Amino acid sequence: MRWILVLLCVVGIAAASLALREHYREGTSPCSINERWDCGIVNHSPYAVFLGVPVAVIGIVGYLLLGVLAFKRAYRLMLLAALPGLAFSLYLAHIEKDLLGVWCIYCVISLGVISLLTLLALGTVIASSMGRSKQAVQS
Repeated sequence: MRWILVLLCVVGIAAASLALREHYREGTSPCSINERWDCGIVNHSPYAVFLGVPVAVIGIVGYLLLGVLAFKRAYRLMLLAALPGLAFSLYLAHIEKDLLGVWCIYCVISLGVISLLTLLALGTVIASSMGRSKQAVQS
């Protein structure tokens, strides 16, 4: 499980890095697909910065942290870190859908990644707890 989680974190870092590139890009975005899908609009909006830091940088740092925790098999801590990341990503998806009316493909990929990371970490923690419960009962 550790390597699947680490690989997902690498995918998250890649998606956040591409979003950061769009944040600083001048000119037309290569992922400007149509009026509903345009990373440039999303990453140049006022919502692309949180407390003076580009949201994509927050994503990169978050995925790095989650990757380190997965590598160390600190799944409970990983779950505790992934939950606010998922909440923040859902909040940003709300902004894309309801306020901007346009989606960023990199952001949607990131939402999928943080969702999978959270579910897999939760499943790992539950499975680990159930294993400990069985051991305690057998002792």
